[in-house]
Amino acid sequence: MVLSRDEAEVKEKFFPKLARVMSRVPFAEDLLAAYYCAFDSATPVRARGVLIGALAYFILPIDLMPDIALGLGFTDDLAVLLAAFKVVTTHVTPAHRARARMALDRLRAGERVAA
Repeated sequence: MVLSRDEAEVKEKFFPKLARVMSRVPFAEDLLAAYYCAFDSATPVRARGVLIGALAYFILPIDLMPDIALGLGFTDDLAVLLAAFKVVTTHVTPAHRARARMALDRLRAGERVAA
């Protein structure tokens, strides 16, 4: 099943990539909120699928706008995430956002955040 494969890949690669690029990604907190929502068992399957798809796009090594492109590299990732949020906005809860803020603080402090 594609969703299961994407879930496993996102769980494996999301935090290492975010830690590497965090200083260049102004929407890191939104990415983390999407991550926590996507892996919350209370989130409906359709919403989880949309978010996992957006997160999988973020971790892809090759995308429409290469992440190394100065100033523009993450604009396509942001567009995909915003489109996903528009579809699932009611499922991203204050609890997901709180976990995201805590994880972001830990990442900024150089701590490892487990999936």
